[in-house]
Amino acid sequence: MKNVVRTLTVGALLALAAGAASAEVRVEYVQSANFSDLTTGGEREEVLRDLTAHFVKVGAKLSAGYNLRIFVTDIDMAGSEGPSRARTDLRSVTRGEWPRMNLHYVLESNGQVVNEADAELRDMSFMDRPNRYMPSDPIRYEKRMIDVWFEKTILPAAPAR
Repeated sequence: MKNVVRTLTVGALLALAAGAASAEVRVEYVQSANFSDLTTGGEREEVLRDLTAHFVKVGAKLSAGYNLRIFVTDIDMAGSEGPSRARTDLRSVTRGEWPRMNLHYVLESNGQVVNEADAELRDMSFMDRPNRYMPSDPIRYEKRMIDVWFEKTILPAAPAR
């Protein structure tokens, strides 16, 4: 389980399954047990799996020959988790608890580094902006934040398909 949480290879497998001509996206979660949020095991594994799948989905916009490696160093999801009578805790979302994610990324083309940097993703106005993801999606605010980062930072450095 520790290896599953620390390094998720789902991204690489999904990228390979999409076809040999697609870009490869790999996501690693660095010391995920120390993240600001996601303290419970079940929620953490599910969120990390869903975030990996989303990074792979947006990475599919890259042209063939590009590889994107993402090392997530901290996550603080929108809202906060509190006790509930249900089997799992309940996450309540308020304006003052915006989503936040720290990561380091490396974008390569044909083995050459095109762009490499640390990034601090934040969305302090997450409740005031339209969101195309369903209200039932537990990581809809984080997905939107990743989309904005990808469109502003990654796509300008690499042509889309």
